[in-house]
Amino acid sequence: MQFSRRTPADLSVNPLAAALRSRAEPYVDLTVSNPTATGLSPSDEELRDALAAPGSAIYRPDPRGLASAREAVAGYYTARGADVPPDRVFLTASTSEAYAFLLKLLGDAGDPMLVPEPSYPLFEHLIRLEGLTAIPYRLRPSPPADRWRIDLAAVERGLDAGARAVLSVHPNNPTGSFVGGEERRRLLALLDPSRHALVSDEVFLDFPVDGAPEPAPAAASSREGPLAFSLGGLSKSCALPQLKLAWIAVGGEADAAREASDRLDLIADTYLSVATPVQLALPRLFEIGGRAAARIRERLRRNLAALDRALSVLPRASRYPVEGGWSAVVRLPSPADGGDLALSLLERAGVLVQPGWFFDFDRDDVAVVSLLPEPGAFDEGWRRIASTLG
Repeated sequence: MQFSRRTPADLSVNPLAAALRSRAEPYVDLTVSNPTATGLSPSDEELRDALAAPGSAIYRPDPRGLASAREAVAGYYTARGADVPPDRVFLTASTSEAYAFLLKLLGDAGDPMLVPEPSYPLFEHLIRLEGLTAIPYRLRPSPPADRWRIDLAAVERGLDAGARAVLSVHPNNPTGSFVGGEERRRLLALLDPSRHALVSDEVFLDFPVDGAPEPAPAAASSREGPLAFSLGGLSKSCALPQLKLAWIAVGGEADAAREASDRLDLIADTYLSVATPVQLALPRLFEIGGRAAARIRERLRRNLAALDRALSVLPRASRYPVEGGWSAVVRLPSPADGGDLALSLLERAGVLVQPGWFFDFDRDDVAVVSLLPEPGAFDEGWRRIASTLG
């Protein structure tokens, strides 16, 4: 059978995944980022009430989404100091689908897109599945505090090589680095409004860590310059990944944003993927999700402090600054035998962390951990790591 080259030729699992599949012993999972598995999501009772909104039995398809739901998204931005009118909002089933819509909108077969490294490896699959290609640009830790910043020279080289859009994650997953206001202005200055667009994934925007610098506003709040799209969704902002609703907000110069919206109408109308009940429930979901987000922020602060205590007693261990998001990037002593750090910790300590190579870090002493686990499990995982590496 001749399969599309949009799927990889090699579907074999990596050594860490293979070790997990064959492992019989329990382990402490410091990678869990599913809020429904960590006691942080809204309750069954809250969801039943929210999803009982009248009208769920009626199907009135709108490619952009129900007006009441888009108004709720516009209100979400207003509460955060951004102006995004409802007619610039498109609902999708997930941010992955939002990316797919935008890649269809912005690229023809083979066109390159600029993607950040380090970052979550989803981009590789999303871009390949749309028949496009990826050009990486690095995020680099910069003095004085090793905060991750965009290599703007690499972005400029990628644009010169024909990239149609810059994909930016604000704050980045897993580095937790926000795009600063001046950094965003310099990035936009590199884009030609007639040829380029900015796609800003802002799903973790509601989760700054105390002491984070002032981040750039939602990209879609711009009313001038190149097209700028903001992505958000219930999965992170309301700790509701099971309800499958996300959105695209469209910003930039008025005429270009209007044409982009008209073309997104066609793309979205081809799929009509968002269910009616979750759209009707959205105003209420933002309300109860806000309380869940507050619980998550408290968990992030608590576990980050516990992480700092654990690292303080480990030789040659440290972490990069966490400006926002649900993860921390840590530096740990490499195994004496030169093996993989994450695989070694699983085998020797019974603790699962994400390996740095999974996110395209360029050093082998890096691991990524979630800050969402239940405190008892989080502390036990770091106790085991300290006992193993100390």
